[in-house]
Amino acid sequence: MRPKLSARFFFLSLGVLVSLITSVVSFLNLVFETLNRRFPDVLNANYMYGYSTYQYEGIRTALSILIIFFPVYLLVSYFWKKYAEKEMGRIDEIIRKWVIYIILFLSSLVVVIDLVALVRYFVSGEITTRFILKVVAVLLSLFLVGAYYIYRLRAPRDTTGRPGMIFGGLGIVLVVATIIWSFAIMGSPGKQRMLRFDDRRVSDLQNIQYQVINYWQQKEKLPTTLEELANPLSGWALPVPPQFEKGETYEYRVLAPTTFELCATFALPMPKGWQEYGKGGIIRPMPMLDYGYGGDASYPYPGGMNESWDHEAGRTCFERTIDKDLFPPYPKPTR
Repeated sequence: MRPKLSARFFFLSLGVLVSLITSVVSFLNLVFETLNRRFPDVLNANYMYGYSTYQYEGIRTALSILIIFFPVYLLVSYFWKKYAEKEMGRIDEIIRKWVIYIILFLSSLVVVIDLVALVRYFVSGEITTRFILKVVAVLLSLFLVGAYYIYRLRAPRDTTGRPGMIFGGLGIVLVVATIIWSFAIMGSPGKQRMLRFDDRRVSDLQNIQYQVINYWQQKEKLPTTLEELANPLSGWALPVPPQFEKGETYEYRVLAPTTFELCATFALPMPKGWQEYGKGGIIRPMPMLDYGYGGDASYPYPGGMNESWDHEAGRTCFERTIDKDLFPPYPKPTR
């Protein structure tokens, strides 16, 4: 055996190490985030109405990392294994063993840290089902990674490829099943887009509602049409529906001197349910007081809920009556 160092094998080893650890961490993050959405803990959650892109940010991040890094790991690992089965130099052999030991060490470290965190949450009142499934995912990851690389350490010149195919097949099945399950919980990209369209519609209606109330406070009458709300001096213009090219419009009707109705057509029912603290999405109850947050109808703020904009799929109307005590007319300027 020659004391030879191959740059190709060195970078293949580095690629295996980085892509595997990244895949394991992103896989566990994806499982944990999806379980948190599937089994929300009501002790740390509020019942919320509305959609926000923030509430699935953890799933999306872990999902995107896993979808990229896991295939990269499989590809790099294949070439790394092929190279390791050939006659290597002494330095390459040392690198191979070090890489395997580092993989086993880092994988074990990740698993131990996750288990410590899980036990901590469990003794604090974590949901039993969620805790058990998380522990199973952690131990299964450790078993697959540990068993395969211990085997590679003991049988570096295996030419059958059977154990590698078995462990690789189990890993692929596990990762693909987890990805499919996370999409089932989060929804497809098409569904996410429709939810964001609906969120935009609610935001537009809230904006219009505020302008109607402001108009009434200034003139003590409701506008006849929405076009009367447009004000070039203040710079406010009517919101444009997200699919106006397809004929979508916002409807407005005056029902009484202080009662009006706003209508829009929604793609899906408004999401509702328990959302844990953190980046959960809500509909703000008083958007007119929240200038600092912009015009988005959803905001990652724990504890808020507003069922007044709850809707089903299709055309939905919202009737509003102005309370003169809550929204008194503005005083007339004295001359």
